[in-house]
Amino acid sequence: MESFSLILAIVVVTALAFDFTNGFHDTANAMATTISTGAMKPKVAVAMSAVLNLVGAFLSVEVANTISKGLVDEAGIRPEVIFAALVGAILWNLLTWLVGLPSSSSHALMGGLIGATIASAGVGAVHGDVLVTKVLIPAIAAPLVAGIAALLATRLTYSLGRKADGNASKKGYRVGQISSAGLVSLAHGTNDAQKTMGVITLALVAGGAVAPDSDPPMWVILSAGLAIALGTYLGGWRIIRTMGKGLTDLQPQQGFAAQTSAATVILASSHLGFSLSTTHSVSGSVMGAGLGRKGGVVRWSTATRMFVAWGLTLPAAALVAALAEYVTGFGSWGTAVVAVFLVASSAAIWKLSRREVVDHTNVNDTDADTAEPAGVITTAIAAVTPPPAGGSATASEDPVPAFPSQATTERTPTTTTTV
Repeated sequence: MESFSLILAIVVVTALAFDFTNGFHDTANAMATTISTGAMKPKVAVAMSAVLNLVGAFLSVEVANTISKGLVDEAGIRPEVIFAALVGAILWNLLTWLVGLPSSSSHALMGGLIGATIASAGVGAVHGDVLVTKVLIPAIAAPLVAGIAALLATRLTYSLGRKADGNASKKGYRVGQISSAGLVSLAHGTNDAQKTMGVITLALVAGGAVAPDSDPPMWVILSAGLAIALGTYLGGWRIIRTMGKGLTDLQPQQGFAAQTSAATVILASSHLGFSLSTTHSVSGSVMGAGLGRKGGVVRWSTATRMFVAWGLTLPAAALVAALAEYVTGFGSWGTAVVAVFLVASSAAIWKLSRREVVDHTNVNDTDADTAEPAGVITTAIAAVTPPPAGGSATASEDPVPAFPSQATTERTPTTTTTV
């Protein structure tokens, strides 16, 4: 019993560590566009996001129930299986953070849980219908729906603002961005913090600490909310840079449209109990907003790397988790080996990240070679964009740099691609 209590404590601590990495990995989802357009200062933005993530954790338990009751068979799960699943998820989060790629923490967790469960109890212990309907289909649909919604919202926003005063309009949209960013943070806490709640609850059920089909205890909800809030406050600056500056160049109107569209999709999915990836939703909305402005461009080379990471998330996390589960099967010393490997690997990744530090002081810095020619998709979108009245771009659509110091460089042909 003492040994079991120890492994259960290890699982809970590891789950909260995953929740922490989820926080700083996904800060970009809520705040990247707000920071890149200058609507908020970086440190203030992540502080606000952290508080709202914590609040969002208390709003619902539907997604937590999907994890703890629906995805895998509780009867065949041991605490060691959940520990192995978390190892796969944490390492994938850290690797993608190191290279600055927005990948799904949700899918890393799902992949880890699936891989470890299959290694322990076989394929039959995974509920395939839940995996397809509440994980895979939303993974494909979310970026498409959010992207299309953001594209249309951007078009509508510019259309309605044609006759508005340019400076007053941009100030208004910056205020709107702050509100919509808060909504995304709230939605992120509602959706992502619950995933850790679900995993901890699953571990408690597996260990006999709570009855099967139980909702997450209050201490689980509180600890998961605090862990993701702390991770959010530290800020995943590498991924914020990619999301805010690497995918496209956003104006306040686009940032507002992107964040509002993403928040709507995420909150709707949380209500339905879908374990949605906020990364997929926000990335899709950012690209949609980039295509929605006349003269906007999406950097498809960055987007392609991101899509590849999305495709690898489930199988990569599952493979690492399956190997970890195999090692833990040798007993207490096997679990200790996996724990040491996790700590050592995490430390090595952190040390590698120190070679090129990205923080709140340089998160908006971009290289001169980030611009790329308009691709087939951008050109096709531009082809169906109705020309503005009078045959020239209106003042409200003329790209205005977020920061005065960038005025000269952003208007030169080397950094702005015109569709």
